[in-house]
Amino acid sequence: MANLELWETLKAAISAYTGLSPMTFFTVLALAFAFYYVISGFFSSPEPPRTRALPEEVKPLPPPVQLGEITEEELKAYDGSDPEKPLLMAIKAQIYDVSQSRMFYGPGGPYALFAGKDASRALAKMSFEDKDLTGDISGLGPFELDALQDWEYKFMSKYVKVGTIKKTVPVTDAPPADDSSEGANPDGAKPAENEQSESAAGEKAEEQPPKEATVRGDAERE
Repeated sequence: MANLELWETLKAAISAYTGLSPMTFFTVLALAFAFYYVISGFFSSPEPPRTRALPEEVKPLPPPVQLGEITEEELKAYDGSDPEKPLLMAIKAQIYDVSQSRMFYGPGGPYALFAGKDASRALAKMSFEDKDLTGDISGLGPFELDALQDWEYKFMSKYVKVGTIKKTVPVTDAPPADDSSEGANPDGAKPAENEQSESAAGEKAEEQPPKEATVRGDAERE
């Protein structure tokens, strides 16, 4: 009811002040706004075209480099801390290049602590503890070994094998040689030599007659 009274008052005011009917008044007002919009478009400076930001150019990954046989200490240099080096990881002493998954195994990734190591035990147990970051899988149960096998199949199908971890064998000192026999008789060969020399001298003495007997025989013949 109040709205109707307000509308009647507005129509009466429009007719009184403009001399136009309400419909004519609103039509003229709409045309005036349209005219203003068109005229302002001619004089306003055009907006610069929006340029799409080009994505950063991603450098292609270098081809995997075969390293051959390296030690676990040498493998630590490929943990992703140096962006110029490939990102490597080992399972069951087999080294794989995981550079294409740097978002997972590189610095800041969820599996970054596995990079540069043989993480066989940690993967089998799904452990993130430092004590399990090793290639020693002794004592694992059948389910853990199956899980490790699944990880190995995944790496074999997705990544390139670039080397193996060199097995280090602890060097033990050899026991000293037993020199008791030589120490007891350092001149062990000498008695035998003396016996041979004495026997040779005896045979020579038997072959030659005594000198006195030879002289006596010569005197008798004279």
